[in-house]
Amino acid sequence: MEIVTHLINDTIEFYKWTLTIADKRVEKWPLMDNPLPTLAISTSYLLFLWLGPKYMKNREPFQLRKTLIVYNFSMVFLNFFIFKELFMAARAASYSYICQPVDYSDDPNEVRVAGALWWYFVSKGIEYLDTVFFILRKKFNQVTFLHVYHHCTMFTLWWIGIKWVAGGQSFFGAHMNAAIHVLMYLYYGLASCGPKIQKYLWWKKYLTIIQMIQFHVTIGHTALSLYVNCDFPHWMHYSLICYAITFIILFGNFYYQTYRRQQPRRDASSSSSKAGKALSNGTLNGLSKAANGALVTGSKEEKPQENSGRRKRKGRAKRD
Repeated sequence: MEIVTHLINDTIEFYKWTLTIADKRVEKWPLMDNPLPTLAISTSYLLFLWLGPKYMKNREPFQLRKTLIVYNFSMVFLNFFIFKELFMAARAASYSYICQPVDYSDDPNEVRVAGALWWYFVSKGIEYLDTVFFILRKKFNQVTFLHVYHHCTMFTLWWIGIKWVAGGQSFFGAHMNAAIHVLMYLYYGLASCGPKIQKYLWWKKYLTIIQMIQFHVTIGHTALSLYVNCDFPHWMHYSLICYAITFIILFGNFYYQTYRRQQPRRDASSSSSKAGKALSNGTLNGLSKAANGALVTGSKEEKPQENSGRRKRKGRAKRD
């Protein structure tokens, strides 16, 4: 028991010491005084992951079409604002893309960078709504380990980034990720508009490719910073490399399971569709319309059935 008590006391003392080297500019900003609000939000998120499906089990899924359109396009504007602020402020402060130490001064450009990074941290909390909407719409298959791991860790870990390193090297990954999220939420927003727009969204898999490229760039950029001995906490660099590797593994598995593994099936279905012109013009057209939301069967399949029924009735009448 004494060992446990001693360990707890040492942890508390260590946390108090870290506060002495924290960024004084952000300590009075919302959510930044202590980690409890952030941990409470993340815990509530995990609790909803458990209770949400139970609540929706015997209920009809919510459609939320208008809500999703507003939400996704709002996230497009928020991420574009973050990217623009980080890019413009870093340029005005003459930031280096190779090595940029944190400047804790009250220089307007540095404060602007810190403010944009804070908004980036907040956006990761707002993104918890992605999971909430999936559960309310009963899209439980979308709530994968990758999805939960990505959302929960990004919001929680970025509190540490804003608390101690709201500037310097932190700007690089944030402004790159914000730019990618502009494209990602643009895709989701357009997909929410319905079948008329969805048929033009052929570029979904390229978003996954761009995300994986982002993680490779992050590792390369971080390794370069370590190589030149950049004046930035090295433990954060090593942690970021390990974190990015986990995303490469998880996103790589997602890409393989979603696109590569299903490719032979798609090729087989496309080759079989070429076997008969009547089949492709009849049944497959009806199925494609149903897949796009219009529950209509192929019109060429219905008419022969009606005619055959009439012929049978006529034949019976003649026999009678």
